[in-house]
Amino acid sequence: MPDQPRLGDQRYVSLTTFTRDGRPKPTPVWIAPLGDDRVGFTTAASSWKVQRIRSTPAVTLQPCNVRGRITTGSVATPGRAEVVTGAEFEPVRSAVAAKYGLMYRAISLQGRLARMIGKGSDTDCAIVITVAAEDGSTDPG
Repeated sequence: MPDQPRLGDQRYVSLTTFTRDGRPKPTPVWIAPLGDDRVGFTTAASSWKVQRIRSTPAVTLQPCNVRGRITTGSVATPGRAEVVTGAEFEPVRSAVAAKYGLMYRAISLQGRLARMIGKGSDTDCAIVITVAAEDGSTDPG
């Protein structure tokens, strides 16, 4: 079987987080490579995925399309997610902005405007995921 393309090179991935009782909750996200077997994306701290990750950091990632339809022949990759803010947020924001360019800037502007009128939240945190090695471990060392 051919190697699956690197997750950070995908346009969209289905991020599956898990509720406290173990139910999977997949959602498509943009993803950017961060080096050292890590990928990341930006989001609002108020999002459900952030709340689930804070409770249960185990996640899976799988290539998909914009609507979350899994790419045929791809496999789910386990990982361990961490919510980052402040100084740790900026490198992730920069990586996502560099990869998605004008689309990222437009979505960010839309979020800021929505927050200003009280109808949404801004992108104010990032999720960094350490992707599991082939043996299933998430410790790159």
